[in-house]
Amino acid sequence: MYSDGMRINIAIISMAGAVLAACSPAGPSGNSSVPQPAKPVEIEQYLGHWFELARYENQFERGCEAVTADYSLGEDGMVRVLNTCREGGIDGRRKESEGRAKTVPDSGNAKLKVSFFGPFYGDYWILDRAADYSWSIIGEPSGRYLWFLTRRPDPTKKTRNMLVEKAKALGYDVDMLRWTQH
Repeated sequence: MYSDGMRINIAIISMAGAVLAACSPAGPSGNSSVPQPAKPVEIEQYLGHWFELARYENQFERGCEAVTADYSLGEDGMVRVLNTCREGGIDGRRKESEGRAKTVPDSGNAKLKVSFFGPFYGDYWILDRAADYSWSIIGEPSGRYLWFLTRRPDPTKKTRNMLVEKAKALGYDVDMLRWTQH
């Protein structure tokens, strides 16, 4: 019925459609005017282990708790990204996603392009960070995604409140935050 070439084309088109659907923003925007990142980033200081403190809920993390991100420098100069979570609760099944990131030229390393599948890259903006790299606020241009990352799973209430206030000042709807259990 279909030639081999036609089957391959149909498979490629189907796969591309699935990938694009997975990449497209879902859900409401929590910030209609995302600002540019506030500070340059020293990638070497940003590398290492991070805990997700809070996020805007999204399809690819739905039901995830105990979320962490590990960043390391690859031999090719790109940043290796390893995201992990526990599905359904802090004792749930471990889920991993491995990707790669590259810095955007002329962004002070505060903007990266991250890919978890093939040649498709998404925006990852380090909107603000601590001088000692103990916390960071991550977003992207659509305002649909937001993350608070910290170096400890249990930052102080003062740190939590400060991050909420900083996100408000950046224009984010903090009522949309979902706090991550660790």
